[in-house]
Amino acid sequence: MKIPKLQKRYCPHCKKHTEHKVIHQKFKGLNKNHTQTHGSKVRTKARGSRTGVGNKGRFSRPAIAKWKKTGVKGSKKTDLRLTCSECKKTHVQRKSKRTKKIELK
Repeated sequence: MKIPKLQKRYCPHCKKHTEHKVIHQKFKGLNKNHTQTHGSKVRTKARGSRTGVGNKGRFSRPAIAKWKKTGVKGSKKTDLRLTCSECKKTHVQRKSKRTKKIELK
C-alpha cells in the first residue's frame, strides 16, 4: 500500500485542515505488557501460589485442536502517526487497514 508522506488532514489541536507529515509506527497490539494480560508475570505468580482452589482454568475449555479460530493473521494493522506542520503536535490515524507492506512515497 502506497501512502504519501505529506497529507492535508484535519488537526484536532489547531481545529483546521493543515499539512501533516506521515510516519509509520510499528503497531504493538492492544495488550502490550500489562499486569492483567494472561501470561504476565504477576498473574502467573498468583496462579502458582493458589493451592487447592478449583482447576485454575486448566480444564474449562476443549483442546486447542477443537478451537475454531487458530493460527496467525496474514497482516498487521497500520499505525500511522500524523504530525501537524503548524503546531507540531502528533495524533494517530483512528481507522487503520490491514496491509502486508506499507510504502511512504
